[in-house]
Amino acid sequence: MAQPQEIMQTPTLTLSTTALKGAAATELRPWGSFTILEEGRGYKIKRIEVKPGHRLSLQMHHHRSEHWIVVSGTAKVTCGEADLTLSSNQSTYVPQCTAHRLENPGVIPLILIEVQNGEYLGEDDIIRFQDDYSRAN
Repeated sequence: MAQPQEIMQTPTLTLSTTALKGAAATELRPWGSFTILEEGRGYKIKRIEVKPGHRLSLQMHHHRSEHWIVVSGTAKVTCGEADLTLSSNQSTYVPQCTAHRLENPGVIPLILIEVQNGEYLGEDDIIRFQDDYSRAN
């Protein structure tokens, strides 16, 4: 007489492949690159990579604030009058209309996640006070 066999079913995982509205490809900059991961009304999320020994311009934004979370590497941050150093899993907040700069003093790429909040999040809302790459405002 045949023995009943136990049938094992493997669960199926279905992933949504809904395209994100406004998501962009990676954009290269002299200091590294950024990729827009997601954006919606009032927010934008970016992955930023800064090459070792490079820094972004000393800048401010009239229409947005930013939260920075370090994923890997070391970040030297200037925010207003404060200077601080952040490492993996540390974060900081940059209020709107505050002069700020991000720098990678380390020997490995700095990777961080930036969350922008504000009514206008365009790349043209950058007032540069100082720039290592001679970019105009």
